[in-house]
Amino acid sequence: MFSNEVLFFGGFILVISVMLLLDLGVFNKKDHVVKFGEAASWTIAWIVLALVFYVIINTHGDLVHGMDNYSDLETIKNKFAPHLQLVPGNFEASLEVYRKNMSLEFITGYLLEYALSVDNIFVIILIFSSFGVRPQYYKKVLFWGVLGAIVMRFIFIFLGSALMQRFEWIIYIFGLLLVYQGGKIFFEGGEDEKIDPAKHPVVKFAAKYLPVFPRYVREHFFVLKKGKWLVTPLFVVVLIVEFTDLIFAVDSVPAVFSVTKDPYVVFFSNIFAIMGLRSMFFFLSNIMGLFRFLKYGLGVLLMFIGGKMLAHTWLESVGFETVYSLYVIIGILAVSILASVVFPEKKMADEEVLSNS
Repeated sequence: MFSNEVLFFGGFILVISVMLLLDLGVFNKKDHVVKFGEAASWTIAWIVLALVFYVIINTHGDLVHGMDNYSDLETIKNKFAPHLQLVPGNFEASLEVYRKNMSLEFITGYLLEYALSVDNIFVIILIFSSFGVRPQYYKKVLFWGVLGAIVMRFIFIFLGSALMQRFEWIIYIFGLLLVYQGGKIFFEGGEDEKIDPAKHPVVKFAAKYLPVFPRYVREHFFVLKKGKWLVTPLFVVVLIVEFTDLIFAVDSVPAVFSVTKDPYVVFFSNIFAIMGLRSMFFFLSNIMGLFRFLKYGLGVLLMFIGGKMLAHTWLESVGFETVYSLYVIIGILAVSILASVVFPEKKMADEEVLSNS
């Protein structure tokens, strides 16, 4: 089973790497401002890829762990999906049940992670504006930010899974953390966030431990001055984006663990959402202000997920299924988006009236 996991995981990383290289080296060789159409195309492409992966899991999900008989299937089920009811003695029918559950966990985790990524976009927009990054360099910064995020998520997810397998009570710590963070986002949703570049911890760290050149040098991360290599402010911005993703991972990764205990499913859903985040940034950055209630919705979403983790034993006993979480997530997002459309921010509504008069 271990060899199957390594092969499937390696194949997944290979496909993601090829897509990233195609994006950077073939379609976008030169730094440029990403237009709405290009961003929309890549956003759709990554969503389609995630849906294709969902179909693969739905039809061949057993390949992830390499289960060849009922005994192997039962072992994996007991480890990652103890609530799942198999068909005793019927390997093929049980495999169908397992695949369906695994694909449902993936798509639910993906949607949850994708939704939580929106809050990440809010902060990245603030970072770029606060540090005066030129729009044509956004994509390069996000590209390297995504690569770092993949590595950090891998460590965070598989370490978290190992801890949860060893210490089951950690799920309650994660649940309390999510409820707290959700409440914080909900009650602070209407406040304008600000970033003071001089006081940011990453800037302080870079100023203390790295030789930093005082100004941007086009798209370069490093510059050679008087025989000495210095990092540019653009490189520091990449570090800040990495740091920001690490902070968000503290919320989002435990949230997906409320959907599934399988670290591979958590990782796959996280990576597809992160890849989509990069293109979605350019797609949503100009219209983010239209969704005034979305942050409140994300706060409610985190509180729901946290509460689900705290009450997971009781919920399993009453038959609460993964698909119900999917319905709740879709419902919360739909209500927050619909409320934003029906009740637009007064200033924006007034501007629309003036433009039509």
